[in-house]
Amino acid sequence: MRILLVEDERRLSNIIKKGLVEDGFAVDQAFDGEEGLYLGESEQYDLIVLDIMLPKIDGLNVCRDLRNKNIKIPILILTAKSTTEDKVSGLDSGADDYITKPFSFLEFRSRIHALIRRSHKESSPILKALDLEADPLKHVVKRGKKIIDLTPKEFSILEFLLRHKEEVITRTMIIEHVWDYNFDGMSNVVDVFVASLRKKIDSEASVKLIQTVHGVGYRLSE
Repeated sequence: MRILLVEDERRLSNIIKKGLVEDGFAVDQAFDGEEGLYLGESEQYDLIVLDIMLPKIDGLNVCRDLRNKNIKIPILILTAKSTTEDKVSGLDSGADDYITKPFSFLEFRSRIHALIRRSHKESSPILKALDLEADPLKHVVKRGKKIIDLTPKEFSILEFLLRHKEEVITRTMIIEHVWDYNFDGMSNVVDVFVASLRKKIDSEASVKLIQTVHGVGYRLSE
């Protein structure tokens, strides 16, 4: 999944990005509210992590502007302020949740997964298709009783396909959600990763879940 991280403290931003990338997310960074608003309007994200105290445009106004433009991406507010009034202000601006600094990365990670799950209207944290199961929190994949070892990018592609089960997913959609803003989408890297993923997921199974839609992309179908 792809996240926009809007945080002006570069050291903290880089630490958060490192943790999220290790967890399998693609992360774009913005260091002021103006850049964050631009990226939030122009790019496709699964979630925005938004600091309140930002240069140029503060986080609450960024959040309001995105909501006023009917952008429904889940927003998690980061704030050093912990009073009830500050939290209420964040939620009233259109944010879906907030976390106060300093925070536990485990809690931060859990809140992100919960918000993404909620945005996809998923009641269970486990993503399923027939006998295939994927746990985004634990990064565990099973086909039947067999545990399948995936690379972080393979897992991210599988997670995206499972969240959009039965839908046709183009290569561009995969690139936009699994790689970051600087990725060169002209390569055949998506096909390479999907071929590897299909080999691990489908090669020994009687029902092949990952289908090629010729000239368009892929579909995970039961």
